[in-house]
Amino acid sequence: MYNDAVPKLWNDTIEAHNAAVRDATLDTTAALVAKHGLLSVTMSQVAEETGIGRATLYKYFSDVKAILVAWHDRHLARHFEHLHGVRDRAGDAGKKLEAVLEAYALMIYERPQDTELAALVHRGEHFARAQQQLNDFVRDLLTQGVEAGELRRDVAPDELASYCIHALAAASGLSSKVAVRRLVSVVLAGVHPAQTRL
Repeated sequence: MYNDAVPKLWNDTIEAHNAAVRDATLDTTAALVAKHGLLSVTMSQVAEETGIGRATLYKYFSDVKAILVAWHDRHLARHFEHLHGVRDRAGDAGKKLEAVLEAYALMIYERPQDTELAALVHRGEHFARAQQQLNDFVRDLLTQGVEAGELRRDVAPDELASYCIHALAAASGLSSKVAVRRLVSVVLAGVHPAQTRL
């Protein structure tokens, strides 16, 4: 008779298999869209390129758009994980904010622009949730800076977070990482009290 360890091992194996199939599907679909264009990719192509049956693919995703939204969600989760790591490695509240804003601006700068894929995934409810999560993350850093007496108190942290995020969107059109860092300096100057602004 089997003990409790066998079903757990079986469940772990199934979960690992499902995660591997899911990751392979996400990566394959994004690569196909980048190569052939959004409208040219079919579920049959994705299944064939991934090496799974169409019926299996449909157990995971309803259509190509659903795959791409899941791909983007995974991509965003990795970005947030990176930003959290940057925050955790920085020093005081001001250094944390500076490090996170620079890391975020560099992500914007390095992101491919004007693609069909970007147009699809940068809208909708999942993207709005990610934007709110980013706003909350930056707001919390700003709040810590205000409480530490390092940042301006005359504007609500929520408004400052929105300012930072929208201003850093300009990084997408800059010509170099040096220019990105200058933009971050300008944004940081805007969140400091008037007497300490750069």
